[in-house]
Amino acid sequence: MGISAGRGRLVAVIGVASAAAIGVAGCSSSGGGGSTNSSTNTSAASSSCTGNTSGEWAPTVAAPTATAPTSSAGGKVNIVGFSTPKLAYGALETAFEATPAGKGVSFSESYGPSGSQSKAVAAGQPADYVALSLEPDVSKLVPKYVADSWNSGANAGIVSQSVVVIAVRPGNPKHICGWSDLIKSGIKIVTPDPATSGSAKWNILAAYSHILQTGGTKAQAEDYLKAFFKNVVAKPDSGADATTTFLSGVGDALISYENEAIGARQAGKKLDYVVPAESFLIQNPGAVTVKAGASAGNFLQFVQSTAGQAIFASKGFRPVTSGVTVGSVTGANDPANPFPNPQHLETIADLGGWKTVNTEFFDPDNGIVTKIEGGS
Repeated sequence: MGISAGRGRLVAVIGVASAAAIGVAGCSSSGGGGSTNSSTNTSAASSSCTGNTSGEWAPTVAAPTATAPTSSAGGKVNIVGFSTPKLAYGALETAFEATPAGKGVSFSESYGPSGSQSKAVAAGQPADYVALSLEPDVSKLVPKYVADSWNSGANAGIVSQSVVVIAVRPGNPKHICGWSDLIKSGIKIVTPDPATSGSAKWNILAAYSHILQTGGTKAQAEDYLKAFFKNVVAKPDSGADATTTFLSGVGDALISYENEAIGARQAGKKLDYVVPAESFLIQNPGAVTVKAGASAGNFLQFVQSTAGQAIFASKGFRPVTSGVTVGSVTGANDPANPFPNPQHLETIADLGGWKTVNTEFFDPDNGIVTKIEGGS
């Protein structure tokens, strides 16, 4: 990808009227939008956007080596989670119940916006296992509800991950192939509300950082966000609610988790999605609470195992650890190669970590996003 040339264009223009000149390269044949072929579930129009992705996903964190329990501790595990992985956790629960450690274990579930779920646990909602969108949403529960060692393992407490994608209408009629297309005049964007949704924060950071990844400055990245938010027509409370809003007919583009788009297609919903050339690595934590019984810890161990990660992969999440057999993923643009690598993939660490990011972008008084949404 021509970063130097892109940098020049970024310096020159960053307005809505010049969106095409900002010049994100097109979408890959495995990541572009297109109508769905019912026999293969592959995007028929994906070749309309080329150049965004290459190669296959290859995580470098080794899978845990702990021996799975050979007997069950029984009891009930209360899961409190953010909305996006609900289907994945349903499949994980079923698979866990079929293991020796899961025999006789039952589950209760509560799903909603990540920030709201974290606050609910802090307010006393019963929880044995928390699955939230952002590391800070778990850290807020330390040490009263979650032990401070929750993220000390090789995977740093991360149990699922994805990348930010752009969901579009079937056939991609507006030919949205990257971030620059989103700020063109007349394009209508759906993305969740960062006040309640972890998904929203990942989306916004992806939109901002793509300018930096292509050689732009922080000032230009802020200008891009201003243009981006001018085209936002709906900000639902959560990632799942945003998908529902988009599927109801609102907007031309939905900023979303890759797995959310794949899951919608698995459910027969009519949308396509684009993996942009510049994306952001979404990392979701999971932890047991301090008062949880042994079965919650056993469930977390299963979630982190290669078997658990394979279930996540089947629902459109990218494996956190190596050694996972992914197989074909229904609903992906290319089911045989479901997780292509974006040309550039930013991480939260690249932006200084969550403490820095929350202050710089989401501080309720002086955050970049707060000011943009407030019109200042």
